[in-house]
Amino acid sequence: MSGTPLAKNGAVHKPLPFALLLPLLLAAQPVATDSYLPALPAIARALGSASASLTVFVLAFGIAQLLCGPLADRWGRRPLLLMGLACYVLAGLGSAVSFHVPMLVACRALQGAAMAAVLVCARAAVRDLYAPQDGLHVMARGLTGLGIVALMAPLLGAWVVQLAGWRWVMVAMAAYAAVLWALCWRGFAETLPRDGARAGPAGSVRKVFASRSFRLWASVAASTYAGIFCFLLLSPMVYIEYLGLSPTLYGWIPAGGSLVYIGSTIACRRLLRRWGPLRTVRIGASLSLAGPCIQALGCLLAPRAAWPLLLGHAVYVLGHGIHQPCGQAGAVADLPQQAGRAVSWSGFGMMAAAFCVGQVAAQFVDPQLSAGAWPMVLPMLGAGALLMVLAWWGLPRLYRAR
Repeated sequence: MSGTPLAKNGAVHKPLPFALLLPLLLAAQPVATDSYLPALPAIARALGSASASLTVFVLAFGIAQLLCGPLADRWGRRPLLLMGLACYVLAGLGSAVSFHVPMLVACRALQGAAMAAVLVCARAAVRDLYAPQDGLHVMARGLTGLGIVALMAPLLGAWVVQLAGWRWVMVAMAAYAAVLWALCWRGFAETLPRDGARAGPAGSVRKVFASRSFRLWASVAASTYAGIFCFLLLSPMVYIEYLGLSPTLYGWIPAGGSLVYIGSTIACRRLLRRWGPLRTVRIGASLSLAGPCIQALGCLLAPRAAWPLLLGHAVYVLGHGIHQPCGQAGAVADLPQQAGRAVSWSGFGMMAAAFCVGQVAAQFVDPQLSAGAWPMVLPMLGAGALLMVLAWWGLPRLYRAR
C-alpha cells in the first residue's frame, strides 16, 4: 500500500486494507452507470422512455454531493458511507421491481444520491489517512481500479440483459453494494480525526473557496472532466451518424478509451514518484492539448476520416488519466479539517462544468451534421488550453508561494 496512514485512529482493520477497498468504492459509479446503459433499450420496451432515469440520476449525484460533504465532516465518514451503501442497495432493488417509469426515476434518484455519499466519503478518507503527496498515489491507484470496472461494466451489463433481462442488472447493482456494505462494516473504521476541528457550515465553505490550492486543483479536475464528458455525449453522433460506423463497432471506442485511461493512471503513479505533481500535470496538460489539436487537424484536412479523431481521443485520455487523480487529491490537500466539504464542492464543480459545457456544445449539433465533428472537438480543445494555463501559470505560482 502506497503511503503511511497519518493517525492510528484512522487505520483500517483487516481483512481488506483501505488501498484495496478504495477502488471498489470508487467503482460504485461505473457499476451504476456503465452497466445500466445496455439495459436502456429493454427498459424502454418494458416501461416506456428510460432517458429521464439517467438524467435524474446524474443530477441527483451532482447536487447530493453538496449535502454529503458537510455531513461527512460532522457525522464522520463511516456512518454516512454505510448509510449511502444501504440506500444504494435499496435503490437497486427498488429499480428491479419498478412497474412504471416514475418509480424507476425515483429509485435512480435515490441511487444517485447514495452514490454521492459513497464517493464523497471514499475521497475524504484518502485525505484523512494519507499525507498530500501519498494521497496522489493512492487516488491514482483507486482510479485505475475504477477504469477496470468501467471497461467491464457495460460488457457484463449487456450479458446480463441478454441472459436474464434488465431487472437482473439492477439486482446485480444491489448485490455489489451489499457486498461492499459488509466489507466496510468489518474493515472500514472511522477516518475523521477525533480531535479535528468541525467548523460551522458557512465558515467551512468560505475556507474551502478561500484556499488557492483548492481552486486550482478543482479547476484541473473540472476542466479535464468537461472535455471527456463532451466526447461521451457527442461521440455517438460523430462516429455513428456522421462517419457511418456501426453501433457495435462504435462500442469498442469508449472501451479502448478505458484501456488507455487504466494505463495512464498507472503511469501517473510512476511520474509522480519521479518528477512530482507539478511536472506530472504539465505532461498531462500537454497531452490534453495535443489530443484535440490532432482531431482539429483531422477535421480540417480529412473531415471524413476516423483515425485522427481516434488518435486524438487516445492522447487526450492519456492526459485525463493524469489530471483526475492529481486534481481530485490535490483539491483537498490543504484542507484536512474540511475534506468532506472540499471533496463535495470539487465533485459538484466537475458535474456542473460537464453539464454546462455539454449543453452548449449540443446546441451546435444540427440534424444535417453540417458541423461534422467540430462540436465534439472544440470543447476538448478549450479544456486542453485551460489545462495548459493551469499547469504552466496557475500551479507554478501556487508552488512558488509556499
